[in-house]
Amino acid sequence: MRATAETGLKIVVVGGFGVGKTTLVRSVSEIRPLNTEETLTRAGEGIDDLTGVAAKSGTTVAFDFGRITLGPRHVLYLFGAPGQARFWFLWDQLFAGALGAVVLVDTRRIDDCWYAIDRLEQLGTPFIVARNDFGGPPYSPTELRAALDLAPDIPVIDCDARSRESSARVLITLVEHLTRRHDAGVPPPGPGADPAMGPATDPVALVGPAGATSAADPRDSTA
Repeated sequence: MRATAETGLKIVVVGGFGVGKTTLVRSVSEIRPLNTEETLTRAGEGIDDLTGVAAKSGTTVAFDFGRITLGPRHVLYLFGAPGQARFWFLWDQLFAGALGAVVLVDTRRIDDCWYAIDRLEQLGTPFIVARNDFGGPPYSPTELRAALDLAPDIPVIDCDARSRESSARVLITLVEHLTRRHDAGVPPPGPGADPAMGPATDPVALVGPAGATSAADPRDSTA
């Protein structure tokens, strides 16, 4: 964190198992992310549901951590939550003090994001929904909103978690959502939170030049 920064802003990336949370944090962080990736073993058979992600070889067992400098006064801290049900007990601790959250959705497995949305709503943590493109059913944002029973003011966008620019756009959308709530007089979700961080509209300005990703990108295999 820069010595001149005054405020650290915490954002949590959450969603089902293998939906792309680690990939998003890796693609957009300005520092080498901290991750707690471990190899999937036979011990997880019958416990972890690999439907739709059968080729997945590793999994987050605590959290991922990345950082983005928004300007001289604000630094954004990104926490990627583990997706398996057996690690859900960690979520409330990760949500504590968060300014907001991104719920990643794989439309092949929409049900996997229900618990995340339920917990965020119960805790009063504002969030947006980002549909990560895995080639699943091409639901429109309106159809996805209806399927998840989302409030009209919650943004729903498409993203490619492998893309730095696309991931930045997700974070910008969340920041804009938080700013609108602040302008409307909605109290922040926790003590000391300050969503009045000024405009953020250009993903290139936020995270630097976008880099192309390919099928061989090592970020593809994580979530």
